[in-house]
Amino acid sequence: MAQPAEAEAPSPGRERVVTAFFCVVIGALAMGISPIFVRLADVGPFASAFWRVALALPLLYAWAVFDTRRTGYETSNTRRDWRLAAIAGVMFACDLFFWHLAIMGTTVANATFLASMAPITVLLGSWTLLREPITGRIFLGLVMALCGAGFLLGSSYSFAPANLTGDMYGIITALFFGAYFLAVRPARRYMPAGVVVFRSTLVTAAILLVVALAFEERILPASGQGVVMLLCLALLSHAGGQGLLTYALGHLPAAFSSIVILIEGVAAAVFGWLILDERLTLLQFTGCFAIFAGIYIARPRRAKASPQSAANITQ
Repeated sequence: MAQPAEAEAPSPGRERVVTAFFCVVIGALAMGISPIFVRLADVGPFASAFWRVALALPLLYAWAVFDTRRTGYETSNTRRDWRLAAIAGVMFACDLFFWHLAIMGTTVANATFLASMAPITVLLGSWTLLREPITGRIFLGLVMALCGAGFLLGSSYSFAPANLTGDMYGIITALFFGAYFLAVRPARRYMPAGVVVFRSTLVTAAILLVVALAFEERILPASGQGVVMLLCLALLSHAGGQGLLTYALGHLPAAFSSIVILIEGVAAAVFGWLILDERLTLLQFTGCFAIFAGIYIARPRRAKASPQSAANITQ
């Protein structure tokens, strides 16, 4: 089987790590603007979740074909690879499903804060399932970033018995989003990014279509603005955001990547300020700074190449 061009080149691994880091940062920014698109679209939450993935499929298919030809990936390895991609697709479908249940069952602040606990799941799973080392710097960076996520919400978080069910959905959202990281990371050992994100999205779209038909009275947008918002949600937030994250997980530890994804909350706050005129407080600015500080503390110190990793397809 033909090896990827990068696997044959003598370029140092550090360059790939830096590239992957910027990809996950840009991906987080792209995903961070998704609440704006959802709010401005004129369909229900489950319908928007379906269109988010379904409309991205043509572009992701083109990416999968390009990556297959570029890396020499053999699509005959269907059973193992489809299983890995399907697991990622199911995890992401469950993440979106319970995220919208959380939004409808509790306050947006509660749902956002509880969903941001996903890095805890990723850290535990990386250590126990993926056997990736968890250093003290990663743990400290995670604590710092999670504190920043709490500051970013300010005093909006509140506990109320009436919202307990919605709060539980928020925790389940974090578990499934964390599981998505843990599913994509091993899938990237065998498949290029375009193939992983296309196959997983295909599974996610099939699940969310059933969900949308069961829970929504109207699936199609009723205005041109709705169509544009759904296209932006699909092409920018999913194809762009999830695609870049999938690429990065081929080169960065899952735990560190999940911490970087907390930039999504920073992006959502900034876009809400710029587009919806939702002002940021000093406490929220402090939270943004704490998230970036946590990422800096947890950053990989150096890339370690191994013969095994060189043999895998991680493009």
